[in-house]
Amino acid sequence: MELTPGALTLDDLQAIHAGGVPLTLDASAYGAIRASAEVVQRAARGDTAVYGVNTGFGKLASTRISESDLDALQLNLIRSHSVGVGAPLQPPVVRLMLALKAASLARGASGVREQVVDTLLAVHNAGLVPYVPSQGSVGASGDLAPLAHMTLALIGEGEFIVDGVRKPAAACLREAGIAPLKLAAKEGLALINGTQVSTALALHALLSFEPVLESALVIGALTVDAARGSDGPFDPRIHALRGQPGQIDVARYYRALLEGSAIRLSHLEGDDRVQDPYSLRCQPQVVGACLDQLRHAALVLLREANAVTDNPLVCADQLISGGNFHAEPVALACDAMAVAIAEIGAIAERRIAMLIDAGVSRLPPFLTRDAGLNSGFMIAHVTAASLASENKSLAHPASVDSLPTSANQEDHVSMATFAARRLQPMVANTAHILGIELLAAGQGIEYLRPLESSAALEQAHALLRSVCPAMHTDRYLAPDIEHATGLVTHGALSRVFRTLSGLPALWTPV
Repeated sequence: MELTPGALTLDDLQAIHAGGVPLTLDASAYGAIRASAEVVQRAARGDTAVYGVNTGFGKLASTRISESDLDALQLNLIRSHSVGVGAPLQPPVVRLMLALKAASLARGASGVREQVVDTLLAVHNAGLVPYVPSQGSVGASGDLAPLAHMTLALIGEGEFIVDGVRKPAAACLREAGIAPLKLAAKEGLALINGTQVSTALALHALLSFEPVLESALVIGALTVDAARGSDGPFDPRIHALRGQPGQIDVARYYRALLEGSAIRLSHLEGDDRVQDPYSLRCQPQVVGACLDQLRHAALVLLREANAVTDNPLVCADQLISGGNFHAEPVALACDAMAVAIAEIGAIAERRIAMLIDAGVSRLPPFLTRDAGLNSGFMIAHVTAASLASENKSLAHPASVDSLPTSANQEDHVSMATFAARRLQPMVANTAHILGIELLAAGQGIEYLRPLESSAALEQAHALLRSVCPAMHTDRYLAPDIEHATGLVTHGALSRVFRTLSGLPALWTPV
C-alpha cells in the first residue's frame, strides 16, 4: 500500500490495522521532507533559540544547548521519556502507530530527515512490534512515554515483542537488516511529540467495534421477532419526521433485516398489545443516536490520522511553536464513543431482560421448559447486567480530568490516551452482552417453530445453531456464551448484515 501523507482513508487504516500490508511512501513526499529537514538543520546551526532544536524541553525550554550536544539532546530525550508502565500495546495498535507517525512526519512540516520515515516503514514492513507499555501518557505534549518506547526500539536500545517475548531491539533490527536510527536535531522530539498513540488506540476500538455494532443490529432484529414485536416503529415516515440521519439509517437496517418474516405475518392481526417495550420500539432512536456519535468520531479520528501533531512545526522557512500535540479532539471523540458503546450494551441487556420475562415476551419463563427445575437464562442475564453496569462506570468521560505536569508548564492535558485505551474492555463487555442476547433470542425463536423469521435472520439463527444447540434444559452455558460472542466479534454476523443490499455503509459520514 502506498501512503500518501494527508490522504489516508478509513479503508487504508483498516488494512494497516488488520496487518500483512507492506507500506511504501508516495515518492512525491520526499521533496517536502528534505526541505523541512534543511530548515531545522539551519536552525540548529544558528544563534536563535528554537524549542526542541537547541533548547531543553518542557519547563527547561529556556535552557540553551550547545551545537556539539544537539544529537545527544535528542537521544537523552528518548531515554528519559521511556518511562511507561503496564501491559504492552497490542500489535494492531502498534502497526497503526508506526504508520500514522510515518505519514505525519512525511507531510514535511516536522523537520526530520527521510531516514526517519524510512525506518518507521521498514520496521512496520518487517513485522516488528516495538514493546510499548500502555500506561503513562496524559495526552498532551503528545503521547510522550509510549512514543518514546517505540522510538527507543527504532534506535536499537529498546525492545521488540517477538512471538509474545520481549527481545533486545538491536538484535531484532540486525536480523531484519534494518540499521538503527541515529537521531539528528529535533528528530527525537518529532517522533514522540504527537497524538499517534491515542489515535491508534481509538481507531483500534472503532474498527473492533464495527462488527460488534453490525451484529447488534442483526441480534436486535432477531429479538424483535423472538418477542413477536411489531415492525411498525421502523416505518420510514416516523424517522423522516425527526430527521436524525443515524436513526433513519438504523430503521432502514431493521426493515431490511425483518423483511419477509413469517413470524411477523403471524401476529399482524389479533395481537392485543398496543405498543412494544422501548428496548424493541426505540432501537432506531437509541442505536441511531449512537451511530451518529460513532460516525462523528470516525471523522475526527480520520482527520487526526492525517494530521501533523508535533511541535514546533516547519511552516515555509520558519519553525513555529504551537499546540497540535494536545489531543483534546481525540479525547472528546473517545468519550463519545464510550457512551455509544455502553448504550449499545445497555439496550441489549434490557432486551435480554424482556425476553426472559414471560409477562412481557409471552415466552416460557427464563426461556426454559419446566421453569423452577430449570433456571434457563436467569443467571446469563445477571452476567449481562454486570457487564452493562461495568460499562457505565467505564463510560465516565476522561476528557474532563486534567493534571498539570512539567512544573505547571503543561498545565492542561486531555487524558486522551486513557480515554482511548479504556474503550477496548468496553467493546469486549458489549460483545459478551450481545452474545448472551443472541443465545436468548435464538432460544425464543425455537418456541415459535414451525414459523420462520426472515431469510437474513434465519441465516443468523443457523450460524448460532452451528456452534450452540438449543437449550431446553439447563447445561453448562459459559462455553455457549463464548461461542456466541465469537460470532459477534469475528465477523460472522457482520456478513449477514452486509448481504443486505442497497443499505448505507455503517461508517458513512453524515
